[in-house]
Amino acid sequence: MLGSRFFYDNFVMLYAVDLRRSPMPFTLSCKHEYALCALIELATAYASGQPLQSRQLAQRQHIPDRYLEQLLATLKRGGLIRSQRGVNGGYLLAHEPASISVLDVICCIDGKTTDDFQEAQPSSTAECTVIQEVWVEARQTIEVILAKYSLKDLAEMRDVRQNTNVMYYI
Repeated sequence: MLGSRFFYDNFVMLYAVDLRRSPMPFTLSCKHEYALCALIELATAYASGQPLQSRQLAQRQHIPDRYLEQLLATLKRGGLIRSQRGVNGGYLLAHEPASISVLDVICCIDGKTTDDFQEAQPSSTAECTVIQEVWVEARQTIEVILAKYSLKDLAEMRDVRQNTNVMYYI
């Protein structure tokens, strides 16, 4: 039992210190989810070349308007989307949906690049070093998975999910 308490204390210390600097969260925040939902809508509209207005995105995904505007501004600064002015203006993906990964979106929202990821730093104790190494390996595994899925993949997965939930009555 003493060993698990030691692990817990050091894990909490690592979480509080190192993970604050870590660009890769272990939970999907509301901010990440809203950004991904909006981008899935833009990925669906990409082939048509027609921009979507922020209020359309907000209505379709049930995202508060003002919050979505802030997210769209961040995504635009990050180069994932572009805006088009005018009567038929709105937002479009800046790149093909297949070339934008979930990891790209999370890094953009968090203001990080994939180059910002850090390796484990030597700690004062062997236990802390081992824990950090496990944490880095876990984070790297998550990064690989998030880099594997593109906006195109998410849109296709959503379409499959929506089609399987359709009920037909005779």
